[in-house]
Amino acid sequence: MKKIVYIAFLIVSALAITVGCKKPFMPSVISTSSSFLVVEGIINTGQDSTIIKLSRTVSLSSTTTSKPELNAIVTVESDANATYPLTETGNGSYAVPGLNLSADHKYRLDITTSDNVVYQSDFVPVKNAPPIDSVNFIIKSDGLNINVNTHDPANKTIYYRWTYDETWIIHSFFDSKEKLILVPFDTIVFRPLSEQIYECWQSHLANVIVLGSSAKLKQDIITQTQLTSVGSTSEKLSDRYSILVNQYALTEDAYNYWQQLKKNTEQLGSIFDAQPSEIIGNIHRVGKASEPVLGYISAGSFSQSRIFIDNRKLPAWAAPPIDGCPLHYFPHSDANGIDEVKTYLFLGFEIPITSVTPPGSSVIQGYTASYPNCVDCTLRGSNKRPSFWIDD
Repeated sequence: MKKIVYIAFLIVSALAITVGCKKPFMPSVISTSSSFLVVEGIINTGQDSTIIKLSRTVSLSSTTTSKPELNAIVTVESDANATYPLTETGNGSYAVPGLNLSADHKYRLDITTSDNVVYQSDFVPVKNAPPIDSVNFIIKSDGLNINVNTHDPANKTIYYRWTYDETWIIHSFFDSKEKLILVPFDTIVFRPLSEQIYECWQSHLANVIVLGSSAKLKQDIITQTQLTSVGSTSEKLSDRYSILVNQYALTEDAYNYWQQLKKNTEQLGSIFDAQPSEIIGNIHRVGKASEPVLGYISAGSFSQSRIFIDNRKLPAWAAPPIDGCPLHYFPHSDANGIDEVKTYLFLGFEIPITSVTPPGSSVIQGYTASYPNCVDCTLRGSNKRPSFWIDD
């Protein structure tokens, strides 16, 4: 028995020593100080604005996720030597209104940074996207699949990319009819409809890469390509949901770039996934082609389509329970004569919901209230109705 205990002691001691001797390992790739240029956007040759976003890569150990490239000079240039300057709009973005460029020429992007380093993209042809035929959804047992359909009767597009922007209505757990004002003195008054905080809109610009190709088909037709899925218990489907789909036409080189980027960013994590590989775009530093530059510049106009989906047209899926939103009552004078309205509401710990008056009286006895995250939907979205929003 003593021998068994002794052996167990040795094993525990060895484990303790092993754990205690662990030292943090910082690979060189994490601690590198390299900061490479990242270029996002397309040269829009139609009536929509051209918006280019410039930033720098940051190390994995950095506390920041983005480093905008400021004070650069950004220009669109044609192969006929015509130039179109972009204006800096802040936070690394540069823009110019609709250029309406001719499809008979090729175009590239010229970038000169604040320290006079010059970058250029390759000249690219204009590829205008055909109209989107439809955006539809398929009801599954656990939610929706949202798909896009398109075609090019001229059989010239072949390579496609889609992005999408989601917007949906959210509601707070309680509908507040009262609000606190601080001037000229703390008091609770009726909340006007223009300041309601029960219904808001939340948006999300997806950062996934969705591609499609008809290269192996006899006709340039794309059918039921899935853009995204929405779970049956998602808050997105609790009232009214909208998705705006943007469709881009790509060259074969651009398609290969985005496909490789998708594999490197979205299809890693298991031993069966493709191994990460170097991604080579069409933007280069002038005089130092060996410096990596992230991004691919295309030229052309894109097409759009938006659909709305109403909860009442969907199956009666069970909504997930909401916890942590109790309804409290705060009287002006409790059993000890303490004004709990001043203690809890005037200090902003909770938000008033409704006033409470005894039967047959107009004197306010107190207020119901709850936590801000249970009452104020503007903590998660905006109570300003989007300009594109349409009610069914």
